[in-house]
Amino acid sequence: MSKRNRFLIVLAVLGICLYCLWPSINWYFRTPKDAQQIALSSLERIRDYSIEKAVESVKKLEADVKTNPSASVPAEYEWLVKESKKNYKKFGKEIPSQMTLSAMLNGFSFGYNTDTPEQKKEAANAIHSGLITMFQDKYKKEILKNKDTYTNSVKLGLDLAGGVNVIIHADLDAAVAAKGADLKPENVPYFKEQAINTAIETITSRIDRFGLTEPVIRRQGEDRIYIEIPGEGQTTSMDAIIQGNGLLNFRLVDDDATTAFYNYYGTHLDTTFDSNKKLIDPSIIPDDCEVLGMYIKDDYGLDQFYRYVVVKKEIALDGKHITNVMISTDKMGQTGVDLTLDFKGGEIFGEFTGKNVGKKLAIVSDNKVKSAPVIRQAITGGNVRVDGFGTEEAQNLQKVLETASLDVPLEIESQQVIGASLGAISIKQGTNALIIGLALIMIFMLIYYKGAGINAVVAQVLNLYFLFSILSAFNLTLTLPSIAGMVLTIGMAVDANVIIFERIKEELRNGKSRRAAIEAGFDGALWAIMDSNITTFIAALFLSILGTGSIQGFAVSLAIGVASSVFTALFVSRLMFDFNTDTFNRESVSISWRIK
Repeated sequence: MSKRNRFLIVLAVLGICLYCLWPSINWYFRTPKDAQQIALSSLERIRDYSIEKAVESVKKLEADVKTNPSASVPAEYEWLVKESKKNYKKFGKEIPSQMTLSAMLNGFSFGYNTDTPEQKKEAANAIHSGLITMFQDKYKKEILKNKDTYTNSVKLGLDLAGGVNVIIHADLDAAVAAKGADLKPENVPYFKEQAINTAIETITSRIDRFGLTEPVIRRQGEDRIYIEIPGEGQTTSMDAIIQGNGLLNFRLVDDDATTAFYNYYGTHLDTTFDSNKKLIDPSIIPDDCEVLGMYIKDDYGLDQFYRYVVVKKEIALDGKHITNVMISTDKMGQTGVDLTLDFKGGEIFGEFTGKNVGKKLAIVSDNKVKSAPVIRQAITGGNVRVDGFGTEEAQNLQKVLETASLDVPLEIESQQVIGASLGAISIKQGTNALIIGLALIMIFMLIYYKGAGINAVVAQVLNLYFLFSILSAFNLTLTLPSIAGMVLTIGMAVDANVIIFERIKEELRNGKSRRAAIEAGFDGALWAIMDSNITTFIAALFLSILGTGSIQGFAVSLAIGVASSVFTALFVSRLMFDFNTDTFNRESVSISWRIK
């Protein structure tokens, strides 16, 4: 292969690796700690934080405008200036030559009637609410961008980040026994598979609801669930998370009370709810009702608040009566969710829907309204179809219903808490081991192989660069065993360079020129390098496939290190030799104290 082609390949690999490694650089070196903590929070916490920050920012902006309306717009509001200018153009208004705080805010007032005091008040409330929505979207996008950055970066394992790991046993036999005669023997394996998958969905939902950081949840064996929740402050009792069977129920929507609520809420945006999302003045709705939020999934998969709904406190039908959930499409191509109720549930639901034809029925899960379809007629026979859903939305609803109707006893088998301080010590020790090992090998190669040792040093540095890039590209987790694999890789990576250098020295002793000795040295060392590294790679590959936990982490980093060390030795080191030969016209090789 020509030097030019070899250079282009190395350049392309370096660029691809930088692209893969950039999310990790962004996350660990460019994202502030407080922004990391918010990004690692649950989706529900992100939504609440976005709303809180939006309300706080709008209040500050309005206070600044009131204090000094002619002040120049600070840099933090530049994005808002752009939105304001769009409104000026949209309504055919002249954009002010100097955009002040007052002029910027004025850009959002177009299109509202302000002839009467009442209209002015309504317009002010609408502008206030619109600004909150804009700020909320801005904060949400920033946080979700950081969350995506974390997703594409190298993760720190539990032993480095601290946190808690738990193994939960799902008693599938008890779940089968609870079904009794309703479950046919041939359907037992399918039921168990569905039950364990639903249990994982349930636990994931509850962990998210408790506001814990990005969890690792996976099935372990036939009836166990393994959970890792990394990060500080993640020692929340898992008993509180796994207890209960979900909170699904059907309730009646009170449209009159919903209208009355919005009439009040429109003029009391900041004083309707307290910090716990409870009504400050409960008298605005009937005593037998409560206000719940209706949520839909946005483009990011986040529960996006849609609107408030006032529902009856009385539960019309509990989710425990649901025995089966299916998604189907009718003759018109409309996707719906088919629910099968037990005998008692069918009787209750039939009587309830018959009395409330024309009214809305709220499907509530974990105090969130997931859907509120209109009751068209009495629904009898125990089969309920809910129409008006897209395919993805119907699948989400199916998960909600299956999760909430879960009846699988869960028990914690083991729980281990790892402190963040211990993880920080582990990171420091592992980093020190890596740096010291790398430094000692570099010193040895420079002393023993003189100028050629520089090639080995560069190859070693690039070897680590490639290793971290691959970890980042495949979103792998960095653990203590992974660091051990890296340290071992550093020691093994110089083997290829040592073989090449020794072969070059042999050719130089035979009287060959620099160019001929280097070419012969690399050609003669090729298969020796490939043989030794292929066998190591095969062993590491099988360890990563068959091993689990720490063994797998060690094997993966070792396999990546072996592959990258072969590339750096055969491509990068060769390119450096050829560069010195052709560009600097070197005739001798600085590779040994005994060879001139």
